[in-house]
Amino acid sequence: MYSDSASIVSTIIHPPTHSRRPAFTLIELLVVIAIISLLIALLLPALSASRVVTMRSVSASNMRVIGSALSMYADDFGGACPETTHGLPHYRSWVFTLRPYIGDVDAIRICPADPKGANRLANDGTSYVLNEYVAIAAVDPFGNPIGDLPNLHRITRPSDTISAFIGADALSAAVTSDHTHSRTWFNPSPSDPWVQIRNDIQVDRFRVGESTTDNTRGSSNYLYVDTHVSSYDAKKIQAWAFDRLNFAKPPK
Repeated sequence: MYSDSASIVSTIIHPPTHSRRPAFTLIELLVVIAIISLLIALLLPALSASRVVTMRSVSASNMRVIGSALSMYADDFGGACPETTHGLPHYRSWVFTLRPYIGDVDAIRICPADPKGANRLANDGTSYVLNEYVAIAAVDPFGNPIGDLPNLHRITRPSDTISAFIGADALSAAVTSDHTHSRTWFNPSPSDPWVQIRNDIQVDRFRVGESTTDNTRGSSNYLYVDTHVSSYDAKKIQAWAFDRLNFAKPPK
């Protein structure tokens, strides 16, 4: 009996060595932390890139809906393009004129990558802006229309003519920022056309990381009259600007 008791006490005081769990050393912990940090560093860019691709796809879908609505409106009104707020009351903005053809306008008028999205939504604005060439009549210095009024049915190359862009961060969040001023992009002036273009459209809306000072890292979506959407790198748009190619102007 005594022997058995002594054995139990000995076991409690000196447990078997095989039951002891070895502890991590400091070096091992540092190695594990380093590996986890490395994995995070490798995964974050991939996750960010995937998020950008998703937002670009959602935005392209929004623009295709807008393109289809523009086409249906033109079919119903002899080829006319809906009006912008250029010299007109706020309620005449195309965003709301197209409501019968879209339904829930609020669901498609904001680009998911637009940092001003919430403000634009609250102020009846939109992330997407109509191309001045297809939506607003050219006028002389006295405000009189020059030539015919814009008509989508008279555009000779609809698959090569842009109808809408993604608006620039520089634009206000108000409903009045619903169109470009693309006729002035290449006007003779001290300003670089690249600056004028970036005041109207966000050429690097979809990018990983922060914007560069010249907005050349990233891409943006462009809606065409035939309702298809193309995505172009900002550097491609910059090259067109430097070549003085007004890509907003409907080609003949």
